[in-house]
Amino acid sequence: MKAGKLKVLAALVVGVAMAGLIFTPSAFAQDTYKIGGIFAVSGGASFLGDPEKKSMQMAVDQINAKGGIDGRMLEAVIYDTKGDPTETVQFANKLINKDNVLAIVGPSTTPTTMPVIPQCVRAQLPLISCAAGNGIVNPIQPYVFKTAQSDIMAVATIYTYMQKQGIKKVALLCVDNGFGTSGAVQLREQAGKFGLTVVSDESYGGKDTDMTAQLTKARKAAPDALVCWGTNPGPAVVAKNAKQLKIEFPLFMSHGVASPKFIDIAGDASEGIMLPTGAVLVADTLPQDHHQKAALDAYINDFKAAYGSGVSGFGGYAYDAIKILEIALKGTNGDKAMLRDNIEKVQGYVGVTGTFNFSPTEHNGLGEDSFLMVRIENGTWKVME
Repeated sequence: MKAGKLKVLAALVVGVAMAGLIFTPSAFAQDTYKIGGIFAVSGGASFLGDPEKKSMQMAVDQINAKGGIDGRMLEAVIYDTKGDPTETVQFANKLINKDNVLAIVGPSTTPTTMPVIPQCVRAQLPLISCAAGNGIVNPIQPYVFKTAQSDIMAVATIYTYMQKQGIKKVALLCVDNGFGTSGAVQLREQAGKFGLTVVSDESYGGKDTDMTAQLTKARKAAPDALVCWGTNPGPAVVAKNAKQLKIEFPLFMSHGVASPKFIDIAGDASEGIMLPTGAVLVADTLPQDHHQKAALDAYINDFKAAYGSGVSGFGGYAYDAIKILEIALKGTNGDKAMLRDNIEKVQGYVGVTGTFNFSPTEHNGLGEDSFLMVRIENGTWKVME
């Protein structure tokens, strides 16, 4: 073969090789399943969003380390909403229309989730919210799910305990936003079922820094207990104000403060406060045969190894969402409609938050066993009998 022909042949070989190098990343990109995340990583709700972001990324990394799903890697595309509804909507739009994700996990709160729901419904894109408001999945929207325990169950858990303790009169103090409004509805509607009478019903603004006036009104109503429904920092302010006023009736909080952050903010004022929470906060006290023990221990150990810090139930919401998507994505080839259908079929998944059993009429999937009552004692959580 002449030298000139050899040069041409060599050039062709190099060209083919270079073409392979150029197009391989694109091919890999096409084989990646993108999952969006929108969390309040910074701002007032960062105690929710920061562990959610970390837990989502950890779950994605674990799945990829095992070979991905049907041979395809997961890619987490996560944005920080700062807890702002407007930014949340903008990021959701970006995830849907620019990033082309297959599903979205989050947002962190009920007020930021509600405006995102119509976007995902229109786009026929599965949304798994990490917020608690019952209105997220009631009424059922085909593409909308959530992993946080509902306020219906949270209220029932609190009221069941009150009923056993002989409490008859209850005062309410709820934050004036989507989470607080949803909780207030349940607190009012379920009271009679448990033999309770609401004797005071007050609210506070999400940015209020003093609730002395509301607590003073509540004390005049002579309740047997008070329930504060909100997320930090408001409930911590309530706890501090109650201590300053030397209020003697017991204080109950929602699961919205079930994280070490509440104890950090409220300090000594948190002592004795009771609330419903998932088992993750007291996992070390659970018996070995507890149905969630293995899942909780694995999550806690992995999170500490990855980030060097303790866990909260909020991070578990995002972790469970990714694990549910792992189950549901199998065999779909990235088809969003099939993914949605498969989420509805997930049964018996034992996660950080509880055991999930979804169906066409149940898009939260959790049962009453996803909650237990705890009391804050000596700066930590103690399971209540």
